[in-house]
Amino acid sequence: MLNRFARALFTRIFTPVARLLLGWGVSPDVVTLVGTVGVCAGALILFPQGELFWGVMVVTAFVFSDLIDGTMARLSGRSSSWGAYLDSTLDRFGDAAVFGGLVIWFYNGGDDELTGTLALACLVLGFLVSYARARAEGLGMQANVGIAERSERLVATLIATGFVGIGVPVLVLTAVLGVLAVASVITIVQRVLMVRRQALARDAAAAAQL
Repeated sequence: MLNRFARALFTRIFTPVARLLLGWGVSPDVVTLVGTVGVCAGALILFPQGELFWGVMVVTAFVFSDLIDGTMARLSGRSSSWGAYLDSTLDRFGDAAVFGGLVIWFYNGGDDELTGTLALACLVLGFLVSYARARAEGLGMQANVGIAERSERLVATLIATGFVGIGVPVLVLTAVLGVLAVASVITIVQRVLMVRRQALARDAAAAAQL
């Protein structure tokens, strides 16, 4: 839901920016790379210093590059499998930086091992959520179900982290990360079951042809 409505809104907002960058001869891939570097720098430099609010501001600013590069690709007619692959791969770097930065802070200066552990769990489970879908698609099946898509996980984490950065009790972030960890597990199970049904149906169809 977030992807459908938020992306449509922000795509309209950033279309003029995308046109401007294309006019300057900037490639969508360059925007993707710069956005990823910005997200990683903001999360891995500011979060470990306890600058949660400003870290979220920097990360959020560069996260929008994910919308701008896609818009640029469509406007220029240069949408490609390579661009989609690069974007998805670099998204994983950004996710790792956000949750990794929180893990570093809460295991050190933040002195809250429970929150740090939950951030680590969200990092690992988030990768498993993505892998469950990617592996299914690699086998010619679908696994596009689940209650914890990447965008929802990232937005919820950044909002909670930003509030903690301005003085809201860290328990809020702890609770959000806990919910996201559980939702990620449920999403993995949903995707595994969906693929299992497809695989069994495929095997049955193949056996019937023998």
